[in-house]
Amino acid sequence: MSSAIEQAALMLRQASEIGQPCPPVRSLLPESDLAAAYQVQKLNAELALGAGRRISGKKIGLTSAAVQKQLGVNQPDYGVLFADMEVPSGGAIGISRVLQPKVEAEVALVIGKELHHPDTTLAELIAAVEFVLPALEIVGSRVANWDISIVDTIADNASSGAYVLGNRPVKLADVDLSLCGMALYHRGEPVSVGAGIACLGHPLTAALWLARTMAQVGQPLMPGEVVLTGALGPMVPVTAGETYEASINGLGRVSVEFTS
Repeated sequence: MSSAIEQAALMLRQASEIGQPCPPVRSLLPESDLAAAYQVQKLNAELALGAGRRISGKKIGLTSAAVQKQLGVNQPDYGVLFADMEVPSGGAIGISRVLQPKVEAEVALVIGKELHHPDTTLAELIAAVEFVLPALEIVGSRVANWDISIVDTIADNASSGAYVLGNRPVKLADVDLSLCGMALYHRGEPVSVGAGIACLGHPLTAALWLARTMAQVGQPLMPGEVVLTGALGPMVPVTAGETYEASINGLGRVSVEFTS
């Protein structure tokens, strides 16, 4: 099993390094073995840390009921965010930096207190949220043609690529995250719409799952970490030379340009 995990991790790592997607890695791992997939993710994260990268937060994936049904699962997944994945709002990112990139709009939470209990309560989570920001996640897949199962996406760090945060922090008490409407625009036209309720019913529900899960695996959410709580609407393929901007009611706007 250890050699299979190492081989899957190497395939994904090489795909990223050479800019060429690889075949699905699920054939190397036991069917539906999420623990093995997370071991692949963990191995590549540890190698990234050893190379000098720094963890800046976590992302939650598979928060949409439709996507869960598509992949045949009934739970979300998580991945690691690194500091060098952050792009400033209004900034630019080279389209080749993320393999097969797509963009989606999300609610980002910034944590102010360590959440180290596997049975973290909702009240404790709310007390730990320093502020909220609108965010864009640039998802990508190192697996060719996005031919992924849940095992593939978990192993591939939950298909994370980069992220963009808005720059006007909002207190959690000042916004209703379940009802906040979202529109993602391209050339002034909405290309994805949704609301907080699309994210497991409430972005805090997704964040509570993450807080408990990370405590269980010995990687509790820490002060200063960003949590991308999950897509509020469908993800959108991107084009070089174009700008994408999201507006989330109560949180404001966030945008990014994709350059050649």
